[in-house]
This record gives sequence, C-alpha cells and structure tokens, in this order.
Amino acid sequence: MPMPRTLTLAVMLALPFGIAGCQRDATSSPPVAALQLQIEAGPRYSDWSAPTNLGPPVNTALTEQGPSVSKDGLSLYFHCVGCPGNAGNSDIFVAQRASLDAPWGTPQRLGPNVNSAGLDQAPRLSRDGHRLFFGSDRSGGAGGQDLYVSRRRDKRDDFGWEPAVNLGAVNTSIDEVTPDPFEDEVTGGNALYYANGPIGSGGLDIYVSTQLEDGNYGPGVPVAELNTSALDRQPAISRDGLQIYLASDRPGTFGALDLWVASRATTSDPWSSPVNLGSVINSAVIDARPASSFDGTELYFQSPRQGNFDLYVSTRTKLTGPQ
Repeated sequence: MPMPRTLTLAVMLALPFGIAGCQRDATSSPPVAALQLQIEAGPRYSDWSAPTNLGPPVNTALTEQGPSVSKDGLSLYFHCVGCPGNAGNSDIFVAQRASLDAPWGTPQRLGPNVNSAGLDQAPRLSRDGHRLFFGSDRSGGAGGQDLYVSRRRDKRDDFGWEPAVNLGAVNTSIDEVTPDPFEDEVTGGNALYYANGPIGSGGLDIYVSTQLEDGNYGPGVPVAELNTSALDRQPAISRDGLQIYLASDRPGTFGALDLWVASRATTSDPWSSPVNLGSVINSAVIDARPASSFDGTELYFQSPRQGNFDLYVSTRTKLTGPQ
C-alpha cells in the first residue's frame, strides 16, 4: 500500500537527499511549507480493499482492459479485444451508471471518430473531460503504436467525440502506449505520461512529455526515478500529481506484473522509488493498467486472475485526520 505521508517524510528526513530521491545539493533544504503540510496532513486514506471484479455487463468471456473513469465517476472507458462488431482487433467502449451507487450499464462502442481498423486501446480521459487520449497502430502514424487524442465540446456526451488526431512530436518509430494526462492545478502546466519502447520486450519505460504553449506535446523524456531494467509501463497519476501508479515486473513483484506506487512532496520534486501495493491488490498473475478515480478512493485495473482479462476495482476511504 502507499506509504503514509508522515512515514514518507520521516524517511526523507532521516536519509541524505540523494538517497531519498531529491536532487538537491548538500547545503539545500526542503521547502519548509511543503514539510509542514506533510506533517499536518497525516494519512489521507485507509488501506485498499480486496479488489472486486466488475462483473457483467462490463466484463465478458472476452478481454476487457485499460480502464479509465470520468471525474464524476459515472463513465467508465476501456477497450475490448475481439468483441463482436469491432472495427479492428481492439475497440474502445464506454459504460455508464446513473449514480456512484448504481451498477454499470451495458458498455457501448465508441464510433468511427475514435475506433479504426487498427488496434485502439488504453483510453484515458483528461481531468476536464474534454479530451480522450489512447494508443493506436492505425495507418498514418510515426510507426508502431502512436498516441492519439479526440476532443469533445460537451464533457457529459460520451458519444460526442471528434475525429482523433495523432499527437505528433511525442510519437516515434517505436511504440508509445498507455497515455495518462496530468493537469497541474498548482502551476497550470500540463504533461502527458506514457510508456515508450518495443512492445513485447523488457525495454518499456515511463516517459513524460510537456505540453507546449501552442497546445502540442513535445518529445518525451524518460522519468528516471520510475524506470528500471525491467518492464515499467502504464502510468496513472493522481489528480494532485503527488502519487503515480504503474505496472512493473521489477524485483519484488508477486506475479507477472504488479501494481506499484511512487510519491513526491510537490509537483516540482522527483518521484520516490516505487513501492509495491502488496498482496491485497496484487496476485500471482498480471495486474496492470491502473486508473485512479478523481477523489482517489477507487483504483481500477485489469487482471486475468479469473481466466480472461477482466476489469477490477479496489476502494479506500478518506480519513478525517492523522491516525
């Protein structure tokens, strides 16, 4: 499970800054305001619950992967591999529910503005709900799988997506996959986290691209503190930018891929070394493509622990004060 912020702070204070992951020289010190905020905040959430299979009609005997939940929690986007009627091998769907306590309705396939004859997968909504990022190997890209974005005017219209466009400079001749946008509420800057490298190899690493003034994303750079020589992919950053989930088969993994989490004190700081979410969340098989709800109380992911890939959710509650 994620380390409580008070514990993270204690570790940071007890270690030299190079070991703690902060790139400062020996004469510098952490921002007093940031440290005070951590001291006062204490733990924010309870432990994660045992994951629950979302069940039908979301999950079927086929392959459901790549979940993403809207800010209001009423729309769940994902891709289905081999579903009847797919435009390609993998199409993007959305399921809706009337309230947070209501069951998910029957998923509906997005139209041709999003789906193509290629592989369309791993959708991820922007926090403002007006953009849908995803990966695709459709023709006309830079090579392999590229990142695309579709836009809509009405953030409540799950079928109002405009034709998807290639993200341009962020894409290369190898694979860019599993995008996750971050809108920094503190600085106003936008970034795009994703994985880059040849699919099917251990070379996948997590990258980040900064949005430029013209609205485009520039070439990405690896996030060194999150990457290893193992497979590191599928980033999912929290709304405040202080936690990031990822899937990895690095040492300490229970199964083929586990869910891990890293943290940082502010959005200007480097990430801590990722921590395994533990055996309550992770299993002996693949647990991957995490997606956090806007309020941080739900964690969606994909796993074949019951056979084919299904979507799962784990929950936790907000705590009112230090425990």
